[in-house]
Amino acid sequence: MKFVDEARVFVAAGKGGDGAIAFLREKYRPFGGPAGGDGGRGGDVIFEVNEGLATLLDFKYNPRLVARDGEAGRGKQQYGRAGGDLVVRVPPGTLVFDEQSGEPLADLVMPGARAIVAHGGMGGKGNMHFISSTRRAPRIATPGGAGEQRWIKIELRLVADAGLVGLPNAGKSTLLAAVSAAHPKIAPYPFTTLTPNLGRVQLADGAGFSVADIPGLIEGAHLGHGLGIRFLRHLARTRVLVYVLDLSADPERDFLTVRGALAAFDPMLSRRPALIALNKLDLVDAARAGEIGRALASLADQYAIESVFVISAEQRLGLEPLVAAMARLLGLSAAEARCPS
Repeated sequence: MKFVDEARVFVAAGKGGDGAIAFLREKYRPFGGPAGGDGGRGGDVIFEVNEGLATLLDFKYNPRLVARDGEAGRGKQQYGRAGGDLVVRVPPGTLVFDEQSGEPLADLVMPGARAIVAHGGMGGKGNMHFISSTRRAPRIATPGGAGEQRWIKIELRLVADAGLVGLPNAGKSTLLAAVSAAHPKIAPYPFTTLTPNLGRVQLADGAGFSVADIPGLIEGAHLGHGLGIRFLRHLARTRVLVYVLDLSADPERDFLTVRGALAAFDPMLSRRPALIALNKLDLVDAARAGEIGRALASLADQYAIESVFVISAEQRLGLEPLVAAMARLLGLSAAEARCPS
């Protein structure tokens, strides 16, 4: 399924039904008085979170969402039927903005959460409401109110407990595949990952947490270089960051590059609880790995990084302590992960 995390949609709530002008005419009651009923309320456009969705792709093919109008009132004081609400399913982490004003309309995270993004118009009043001591046969009714209509901008921000960040080809997707049941595309060239991937890490005690693999960052990402800031917003909901660094490159320089990109995009991201995973242990000798590990441990202390781990995602070495540390930072037990075989 194609991953789409932005959409522009026109929403139109239903118009309220008009109030009726009617008079009661029944046998034995030839002058029964005003009896025009009220119009029905127009339908709302409602967004509802469905945890089975993970993309905004549907909105690309259906950019107009229109709810039903309310029915007009009828004689004998009969009210018009309300217009049916249009309930639209959206993935967890959906943000909705008014395109013209930029005002946030909804932030939908939890499964089943709902928000009205366009309110239906109120039904008009029938003439039965306008009778008075001086107006015994009013020929007055009010029209139904117009439903809200607007263009909205929809953004998807992945709901993940932890986020994997690093330069292109650092091994983030390989790490995600090693600790979860996710199957991201893996290849030996930069920018293999063009969209975020989401996986769930299962712990041995039955608990678990979600991990997002964010496409590789490069220096100046906040200025639009590389994949730019398009996917950085998916880190907004993460509680823990894992800097995945390539041991066979220059991990100290890479760490400063990635951290600088995060800080430039949102200073709060660089202050999140974080770990460093020095990946590709299988490509360097043990002595070199130990030397780099000690250098990064010193750097980690300087930037308040919790711990540094030396791993090989490809060979699945050193993953259990890393997962245990992630679980601990998330407030879960430090049980071992059930890594897929």
